[in-house]
Amino acid sequence: MYRAVPNVTRTFDYTSLLNITVYTINDLSKLIGTYLQSDQVFKVQRAYYFSAKAHEGQKRVSGEPYINHPLEVARILGEMHMDHQTIMAAILHDVIEDTPTAGAQLKRKFGKGVTEIVNGVSKLDKIKFESTAEAQANNFRKMLMAMSNDIRVILVKLADRLHNMRTLEALKPEKRRRIARETLDIYAPIALRLGLNSIRLELEELGFTAMYPMRYRILDEQIYKARGHRKEIITKIRTALKRRMRQEKLPGQILGREKHLYGIYLKMREQHLSFSDIFDVYAFRLIVDTVDNCYRTLGAVHNLYKPVPGKFKDYIAIPKTNGYQSLHTVLFGPYGVPIEIQIRSKDMNNVAEVGIAAHWLYKAEGKSKKNIRVDNDRSNVHRRAREWLRNIVEMNKTAGNPEEFFENVKIDLFPDEVYVFTPKGKIMEMPSGSTAVDFAYAIHSDIGNRCVGARINRKLVPLGTQLTSGKTVDIITAKSGRPNPAWLNFVATVKARTQIRHFLKNLQNDEAIALGKRLLNRELEPFGITYQDISETDMILLLSENHLEDVDSLFQEIGLGNKMAPLFARQVVAIEKLTLLENKYIISDKTNPLSIKGTEGLVISFPKCCYPIPGDPIHGFVTSGRGIVIHRQTCKNIAEYRNHQEKWIQVEWEADIEREFQVMIRLNSSNQRGVLANVAATIADAGANIEKVEMMERDDRYAYQKFTIDVKDRIHLANVIRKIRSIKSVSQITRV
Repeated sequence: MYRAVPNVTRTFDYTSLLNITVYTINDLSKLIGTYLQSDQVFKVQRAYYFSAKAHEGQKRVSGEPYINHPLEVARILGEMHMDHQTIMAAILHDVIEDTPTAGAQLKRKFGKGVTEIVNGVSKLDKIKFESTAEAQANNFRKMLMAMSNDIRVILVKLADRLHNMRTLEALKPEKRRRIARETLDIYAPIALRLGLNSIRLELEELGFTAMYPMRYRILDEQIYKARGHRKEIITKIRTALKRRMRQEKLPGQILGREKHLYGIYLKMREQHLSFSDIFDVYAFRLIVDTVDNCYRTLGAVHNLYKPVPGKFKDYIAIPKTNGYQSLHTVLFGPYGVPIEIQIRSKDMNNVAEVGIAAHWLYKAEGKSKKNIRVDNDRSNVHRRAREWLRNIVEMNKTAGNPEEFFENVKIDLFPDEVYVFTPKGKIMEMPSGSTAVDFAYAIHSDIGNRCVGARINRKLVPLGTQLTSGKTVDIITAKSGRPNPAWLNFVATVKARTQIRHFLKNLQNDEAIALGKRLLNRELEPFGITYQDISETDMILLLSENHLEDVDSLFQEIGLGNKMAPLFARQVVAIEKLTLLENKYIISDKTNPLSIKGTEGLVISFPKCCYPIPGDPIHGFVTSGRGIVIHRQTCKNIAEYRNHQEKWIQVEWEADIEREFQVMIRLNSSNQRGVLANVAATIADAGANIEKVEMMERDDRYAYQKFTIDVKDRIHLANVIRKIRSIKSVSQITRV
């Protein structure tokens, strides 16, 4: 039993406050008293009086006392049977943010656990941000990091958001729309990810109402009109289902399941369907007692109505990411109407409604033999939520800034899963559109960073191949393997994208440091020294003058093109008081050219404006943040840079270069069948690889194409062109 509100002497007057809220706190006490111990209920009451005093005199925009809001948040969590610490945190969740109360005071009175939940929910209101977007991203990042330590943070936040959405009418239309958009984009998907289906549905309905009131009203009216025409069919289907389950001796409950308005709206918008196309689908949920009976019921309904091929999904054997379990099937009903059927056990239905909260619900119920099965289900839900949170923490470490983290999480909240197998038979859940690279990173970051190939069902496939359910995926790795920037064009998972960016960022820094050393040594060469010869004292002075932390920062700035090597060389000359070997200053473009190997990585780039390849006369142009961009001396874009002579750098090709370079050729041919295949075969015979083919123009007689191919050097390119010219149907071929 709960403990009644105690009559104790207070230090301030509650009379006017209790006239409004005493029923609510007693009602909350009755609610949580059904599953919490009396001393825990008393702690919740203590939290209420502390919060009421802290919020005394404060009112919401609607004019009601502010204390009503945290009590309603606590009520939502009480209905979910959350533990007493969560209920206390809900009552206190705005105390730090909206009152002078300090976190230390909260910790002394209510303990570390409650205080950490409250801190996690509180916003970063005391820090000034440059924009609303930045503030939102920082608040969201802080909340998710607190949530990774204690998942109850997000449960309080979702309950807080739900009550705010219920009372949204008091706000101005512009603010209502902003909060509704945030709810639909972030909080409803988080509720779905954590399996909180009832909260998710209400958040979506309230968000849809506030965001698109006219569309909501029109859809609501259409559903009201359509219901009358559906009663006869619904009754007929329900009667047939009941009769069949009775014949098969399958005890269970049959519920009509009407699609909610926001779901109908999204389906109409995304699939370009009319209202009648969606509302003509009849949905039922069958709740039985055991897992075995779930499958027996499936057989019974398939025997009653014919199933639609390809529309059966077994989420019991392979649960969804949020732990959801159920059997889904679509049937051809009477008059040819489609019937959607969900079949699940009572325990599965409970977990589907409250998701991650079922973990605490079980603790409150206590263990018994009949709870063993549901305990496993709830543990799985909790484990899956923890796995998602671990990914969030990893994402936070590799994200460049809060805004990037915010966008990555938004992408991660909308997965449609595919299920694939590892070579050892383990099932892996991947978002729809995932590739072999995504799979590699899902196994381990090191596997992703070193993958060089993949096999799907024992067949070699490109790393960009999209995965489909039921396939076995095997990743091939090599010690020399490393992420390719091109992977960012096709990876689907946030983990893969952030890990690739993180690796390339560190790789670029390492490559920039190596290039910076080469550039500085090149400028110091006329003085007969290298950077290693600069004394420690002089190096500290050089770093201080340029506001740099260490030597690596110096080389990195030079390699990335943010600082010019000749300027540093001149500073070294002034500091070291050096004289030139030839007693005159040698300008940087008169020194020995910088050798280009093609393996310098991201700090040496080859633009597509001129496609330079070994053997071409080339120039280097230092570009801030990109290092050195190599252009052919005949490139038209060079004219744009003539006013920046200080950024030009003399470069030359290394004698032996092993890598291949892209180049573009254009050819004119007669418009005959098989010409394209003939040209492709000839390019392959010449030892070149085709990266891209573009059809420029075509008429009855002629065809004009562009080929982007990989070659080793000018000699290799000349050999390719010579072989293509030998094709009779090709009238002209030129390098672009």
